Amino acid sequence: MSENVYVGNAPQEAALDAGWIMGHFKAPDDPRHNEAVEIKWGVHEAGERRAAWVRGEERQALLVLISGRFRMEFPGQDVVLSEQGQYVVWGKGVDHSWEAEEPSVVMTVRWPSVPGYRVPDAADA
Repeated sequence: MSENVYVGNAPQEAALDAGWIMGHFKAPDDPRHNEAVEIKWGVHEAGERRAAWVRGEERQALLVLISGRFRMEFPGQDVVLSEQGQYVVWGKGVDHSWEAEEPSVVMTVRWPSVPGYRVPDAADA
């Protein structure tokens, strides 16, 4: 197989790196290393919530519902994704949080991939 082709398994690989399967944080020689985009395969239990709101987001994002029921929270607006394939897009500077209303799988794409940018988890807050 070509070194420019990578075949993976999102659920298995995501479990190894907090859900992230592509971005600047992968090793430079890894085909999944990318400085333009980050991709996350998120698996969430019912009732799971983001530890803290993301404030001052530096990237744009797209979140697609694969399965379940997932609520994205934005200032003054909640968006509930309940059918496979539904998605929401938000831009730079848009504060947000989320909650899995049912066991859910979502795919998130963020751009650009910003080195050093990380939102604190509950343990850091």
